[in-house]
Amino acid sequence: MENARSDPQVTWSAVDALAEGWLGIHGEARSPALAEVLANCERAGLPPIAVSPCQGKFLHLLARVAGARRVLEIGTLGGYSTIWLARALGAGGRVVTLEIDPHHARIARENFALAKVEHLIELREGPALESLAAMEREKPEAFDFVFIDADKPNNPRYFEIALRLVRPGAIIIVDNVVREGGVLDRSGTDPRVEGSREVMRLMGQTPGVEATVLQTVGAKGYDGFAMAVVGGTRT
Repeated sequence: MENARSDPQVTWSAVDALAEGWLGIHGEARSPALAEVLANCERAGLPPIAVSPCQGKFLHLLARVAGARRVLEIGTLGGYSTIWLARALGAGGRVVTLEIDPHHARIARENFALAKVEHLIELREGPALESLAAMEREKPEAFDFVFIDADKPNNPRYFEIALRLVRPGAIIIVDNVVREGGVLDRSGTDPRVEGSREVMRLMGQTPGVEATVLQTVGAKGYDGFAMAVVGGTRT
């Protein structure tokens, strides 16, 4: 444990690995399908920034608790989190996921087929703000669960639009809002930090929204989720 004491990341990763084993997450995350999904992402040169297995299972369980049938994901990357969410859907459910990068989108579609969930997922390519504007014009059935994990400067705008696309009681999760404590930086020089700071302020100022932030450590380092429930009653 000496190395763990000198390097917190060693401890965080080791606890993640222990939890994955004890809770059965390791078997799910390293199933032939998901193992091939991760390998496919690596071969394709995608950045290794997808959620960890523990985080993926956390999102999966939240979506199940919410009884989510309609899920919106902003930021697909290689589709790893998308697959966790698709596996949580209620009967007749669907995930709509948005991705700006055509290469990422192609790999994600391959991965959905590998995981045999392609029939549950609609992937829309293009800038997320444009895709969201098109969705608003279409007036789709309301979403039950939203996961925002895209370009951080636009987090406030994504959140504002998501509010108009969800049902009362829906859950909205924004990833990477703590940024290893960078959210404390008030200089305004990092637009990613400013996007995280602003979306949290927005959550706190929006009537009818109950929100919190959960700091996380693990295989992906030190960061955190912001979580909002839409239509909650303020205390």
